Amino acid sequence: GSHDSFSYWVDEKSPVGPDQATAIKRLARISLVKKIMKKWSVTQNLTFKEQLEGGIRYFDLRVSSKPGEIGQEIYFIHGLFGIKVWDGLKEINTFLEQHPKEVIFLDFNHFYAMDDSHHFFLINRIHSAFGSKLCSVECVEYVTLQYMWEKKHQVLIFYHYPLYQNYPFLWPGNKMPAPWANTTNVHKLLQFLETTLEERSRYGTFHVSQAILTPRVKTIARHLVRGLKNTLVHRNLPMILNWVKAQKPGVMGVNIITSDFVELVDFAATVIALNDLLLEDDESAT
Repeated sequence: GSHDSFSYWVDEKSPVGPDQATAIKRLARISLVKKIMKKWSVTQNLTFKEQLEGGIRYFDLRVSSKPGEIGQEIYFIHGLFGIKVWDGLKEINTFLEQHPKEVIFLDFNHFYAMDDSHHFFLINRIHSAFGSKLCSVECVEYVTLQYMWEKKHQVLIFYHYPLYQNYPFLWPGNKMPAPWANTTNVHKLLQFLETTLEERSRYGTFHVSQAILTPRVKTIARHLVRGLKNTLVHRNLPMILNWVKAQKPGVMGVNIITSDFVELVDFAATVIALNDLLLEDDESAT
């Protein structure tokens, strides 16, 4: 999976998003501030299509309306506004049309400046984009690839807002826990990932290990121009990748792992290769 999957493009010309503090919104009237914000808002370089082609199958999505804009259009957001959600969904659906056996997870986990009418608009967009590819809520253990292929389903939508109850194709957010370390220290991050794996629910939910470091205000202040990638990601990715390589998938093991800038190391290939351990277990069992 990728963290803030949509953030490969953010609009410096748009107003600062409603996910930001008032003080940041005031500061952002200075054009240089938005340029700096962009360096810290972008967590991916690859488009949805490129991420999909590289093996990413779980997408972490934050969305917002644009306050003051007429209509109910919804955009991706991380500090600054990204592309329209509709455009992203169409791009993903094009890939799925070309690869009918691929299955993806779309996790809508943060909503900003949205009332119920915005949610109805967005849910309608999701249904328009994917239609019969959407997998209705089921017991998690039943949802095997075989099950998905037989039903011709390709998309699981996780929706962290109460309206999910009204739609059979919206999975509740609590089926996709994604504990967050909120640290700049790679050793604390790895300890957190270990601890939360131990606490993982044995049945009934998926599970996201967020292998990401989060800048604090003072981190940004000290390294304004360098940005997230050069300050935190580059130097710590090798250690994070070593942790990934040491994991085992399956019950009580890792399930979904997310990272920033997924193309900088062999992240997707390393995660995907863990599945071979399940095959080895199957062979030894038979």
